[in-house]
Amino acid sequence: MWKRLIIGLIFVIALLTLTAIMLDRWISWKTAPYIFDDLRQLPEREVGMVLGTSKYYKTGTYNQYYLYRIQGAVNAYNSGKVKYLLLSGDNAQHNYNEPVTMRKDLIKYGVPASNIVMDFAGFRTLDSIVRTRKVFDTNDFTIITQRFHCERALFIAMHLGIEAQCYAVSSPKNMMTIRFREILARLGALTDLYILKREPRFLGPLMPIPTLHTIPTELQGYPAVSPEELQELEKKSRGKNKSGEQFKTEEEPIK
Repeated sequence: MWKRLIIGLIFVIALLTLTAIMLDRWISWKTAPYIFDDLRQLPEREVGMVLGTSKYYKTGTYNQYYLYRIQGAVNAYNSGKVKYLLLSGDNAQHNYNEPVTMRKDLIKYGVPASNIVMDFAGFRTLDSIVRTRKVFDTNDFTIITQRFHCERALFIAMHLGIEAQCYAVSSPKNMMTIRFREILARLGALTDLYILKREPRFLGPLMPIPTLHTIPTELQGYPAVSPEELQELEKKSRGKNKSGEQFKTEEEPIK
């Protein structure tokens, strides 16, 4: 009795593991034609959307994922592959602001502030992709992130009929743990798209790119979400996240 139960359990686990791996490989295969590792081969687009991540780990050490995305964004802009950089990241807490941090570093590298747009409501990859289309009115843009993240982001875009492509920047050498977590994130994305049919937490008014944006002098940038709207989002998120930590975990956050 117990022997059959154990064998059956092992079989189910093996089947689920195999299914997860096959779905993971399917997403990689489906998105491969739209991912470019060589910047010289990357087709030009009006907008390059940089997916946000924390600049530092919880230990205070520098996040290499962040560094490579910033470098990739600068290279794509300087080479004329994109004209505007849309920085999409998390700003749910006052002491943690991915878009503003990215903007400061991009300006240090010589990217004009007038060609940088910030999206403060990119809480998840799905939010970033959908908002680029529905809020910033851009349907054919370049995503800038690591290849594993490119594949999931592009799959979401393709499922929603968005004509995106991806510039895959370098990744740190030790990727085993991240790659395992990415498989779980892809299963979550499939669930969101095919079962739950989830929408972004927030959309907001239409802000097409390119257009003339007036950036208030007292702000680091202009929010796609107004300060009042951000306060409402923060109230809702307090119940979910009471830590308020400035730094993320010691691994690349999966959004």
